[in-house]
Amino acid sequence: MFRTETHLHTSEGSACASASGAEQAEQYKALGYDTIIITDHFYNGNTAVDRSLPWDKWVDGYCRGYENARKRGEEIGINVLFGIEYGWNGTDLLAYGIDKQWLKSEPDIIRVSVYEFCDRVHRHGGAIVQAHPFREADYIRDIKLLPEYTDGAEVRNAGNHERIFDERALWYADQFGLTHTAGSDCHHLGGNRFFGVLTENKIADISDYVNAVKSGNIAGLYIPPEYI
Repeated sequence: MFRTETHLHTSEGSACASASGAEQAEQYKALGYDTIIITDHFYNGNTAVDRSLPWDKWVDGYCRGYENARKRGEEIGINVLFGIEYGWNGTDLLAYGIDKQWLKSEPDIIRVSVYEFCDRVHRHGGAIVQAHPFREADYIRDIKLLPEYTDGAEVRNAGNHERIFDERALWYADQFGLTHTAGSDCHHLGGNRFFGVLTENKIADISDYVNAVKSGNIAGLYIPPEYI
C-alpha cells in the first residue's frame, strides 16, 4: 500500500504554521509517506501572504511553500503535490486538481460564492473534500455542510482532539455517499498524530488523487494504532 498525506500546511503559505515546505518534506520522508499534498490556507483563510499584493504576486507567494516542499522532495525522494484549503466562514474545503496557472487565470475566484468556487473547480476536472466537517472551535460559528458540492469528507483529522467530531463526519459521509478521506492537518514539526489515505497504486500526480476521490478508489485510511 502507498501512503499519502492529504492535508498539511507550510509556514510560507499559512500564518498558523511553523514548519516550512522543505521541513515538511523532510518530516514526511522520515515518517515513511510516499506522497504529500500541500494544502495551505487560501486567500479567504489564515493565509501568510500579504493580501495587498497584486493577484499574480499573491499567487506566487501562496505557492512558495508548495514549491519549496517539492524542490526538497525531489532531492530526498518524496512526491509533493499541490492543493488548497479554501475557507468559507469557518467551513474549510480541500480542493485538488487546480494549480498555480489556474489560480492566476481566475483572479475573481476570491470574490465568487463558495458554490461558484466549487463549480469552477469541478469544471476544471478537480475534486473537493470537506475538511473536518464537524469540528467545533472558537473560530467556527456554525457547522455548514455541502454534500451536493463535494466529492468526499475528511472522516479522520488528526487535528480533531474530540473523537466525536470524526464519528459525526463518518456518519455524514455515509449518509450522502461521500468518499472517506483522512489527513493530519499538520502545521508543525514533531508529534505523533499523522494520518493519511492508503491506495494500491502510488499517487504520482494530483490527477491520481482526484480520480481516487471521485471514484471512491481509496483502499483505506492510515491511522496509527493508538488512534484507531
